[in-house]
Amino acid sequence: MTGTKSGLGGRILLATAIAGTLDMGMAMIQTAAAGKPIGGMLRSLASGPFPPATGWGAGGAVVGFLVHYAIMAVMASVFLFAHQRIALVRSNAVVAGLAYGLILWLVMYGLVLPLRFGMSFPSPSPVAVALQLFAHVVLVGLTFGLVARRGSA
Repeated sequence: MTGTKSGLGGRILLATAIAGTLDMGMAMIQTAAAGKPIGGMLRSLASGPFPPATGWGAGGAVVGFLVHYAIMAVMASVFLFAHQRIALVRSNAVVAGLAYGLILWLVMYGLVLPLRFGMSFPSPSPVAVALQLFAHVVLVGLTFGLVARRGSA
């Protein structure tokens, strides 16, 4: 892959697909392990931009799935655009990806969720924080860094 626009688009799609699937898989496993319905978790995702989605049944779950990947595409785009334009990010793609994952966690759990859903930050559970950080830093940030590095090789 090259640094052309089509190469960048391909890397964004690849990073979105991999990180989105890893993150969604982890969320589904955690939801099932807690004995909760995966459809409810997906409807909860959809309720961020579409508050009535919690009552939309299977349609709300599909919307939640799409919302998850749309958010992931935006996050991947920001990182991969930065990788293309900022020398420090380009020369340290993996470390930058890990740092970006930490920033994403801080924004999600420190800003978005408290403002939208009134959730406390940080979570009172150290295990929950560790799982959140793993998802954001490793599954998402590291994936973005590896995809970016692969694309610039």
